[in-house]
Amino acid sequence: MTRFSKRSVMKLAGWGTLATLAALAGCGKKEEAAPAPAAEAPAASAAPVAAAPASAAAGKLKVAFAYVGPPGDGGWTFAHDNARKALEKELGDKIETSFVEKVPEGADAERVFRDMISQGNTLIFGTTFGYMEPMLKVAADNPTVKFEHATGYKSADNMRTYDSRTYEGAYLAGIVAGGMTKTNTLGVVGSIPIPEVIRNIDSFTLGAQSVNPKIKTKVVWVNEWFNPPKETEAAQSLIDGGADVLMQNTDSSAVLQTADKAGKYAFGWDSDMTAYGPKAHLASAAINWTPYYIKATKEVLDGTWKTGPDTWWGVKEGAIDLVSISDKVPAEIKAKVEAAKAGLKDGSFSIWKGPIVGNDGKEVVAKDTVADDKFLKGIKFYVKGVEGKVPGDEKK
Repeated sequence: MTRFSKRSVMKLAGWGTLATLAALAGCGKKEEAAPAPAAEAPAASAAPVAAAPASAAAGKLKVAFAYVGPPGDGGWTFAHDNARKALEKELGDKIETSFVEKVPEGADAERVFRDMISQGNTLIFGTTFGYMEPMLKVAADNPTVKFEHATGYKSADNMRTYDSRTYEGAYLAGIVAGGMTKTNTLGVVGSIPIPEVIRNIDSFTLGAQSVNPKIKTKVVWVNEWFNPPKETEAAQSLIDGGADVLMQNTDSSAVLQTADKAGKYAFGWDSDMTAYGPKAHLASAAINWTPYYIKATKEVLDGTWKTGPDTWWGVKEGAIDLVSISDKVPAEIKAKVEAAKAGLKDGSFSIWKGPIVGNDGKEVVAKDTVADDKFLKGIKFYVKGVEGKVPGDEKK
């Protein structure tokens, strides 16, 4: 098992105050359940720190992971790290894994990737969108190393992409939100306005509207993946604006905790976050990266790894699910969630089937037309019911 090195580890008794939240801020299913509020999480550091490898035995495939946040974030990075641990358990002494946490998106990621290679890693996973260009550059210089990039769209002979259809989890959460809201106003704390995040906001709204056509959704952007104080502030702003059910596309549990304190409802994101706000928690849209990490690593081990096409798994493949649905949710709403899940699994239901209209009143998906993956990966608009403009599109 990989251990933390060159840093101290502190015990956190929950993220009850902004001061504690700030201590966690980084640069910014599952083998294990989400941590309790007292989960162990790393203290903030000035620069990314590599985890010490479990051993240096010769002959093992060395696999490295670059994380945008700390494994103790309770969400995105937590899910990736659980999958890394499950990979170790599955393949045992055939592999050796390590990770670097809180790697900024941008130039510093290139340095980290090159350092991983210098340490003998020949399979590298970059787990956030902003690593795409640095990884492409490093891949070009190291043709014998295999690179895997999460949520990206560019590839090379030795670099491919993988992703989870998180919008399916967002849609399922939307069904629950539509059935639980009293104000008909939902709120979403958005991270960075890329198609992935916009697609999740839209799908959440479509799910809610499938049970409650009166739904409107407010969005506050924080422009970071992991910044608990900003996430807290954004969540409170949405509550002050009338939202009584919140979703997030950020990496910490701050949104859920804020809703819990305010007596509102919210969802966990990326991992099961029940423990962080049990009174507010309606369900969690949880990602399971384990099947893909095992598949990719086995392909490197047996020599069958090859680039492309993109891997984009969802409910059908067990890569995304809505878990731990609260007893507060009525049985009829739970039944709607299960029906949608079943349809996604067997292909009889499509979330993005027309007619679908943008919030500017223009049709974006025609009646009876099912949007293809190319369309979904390029979404840069809000659907009807989402208030405001996508950042960067205000002049339209």
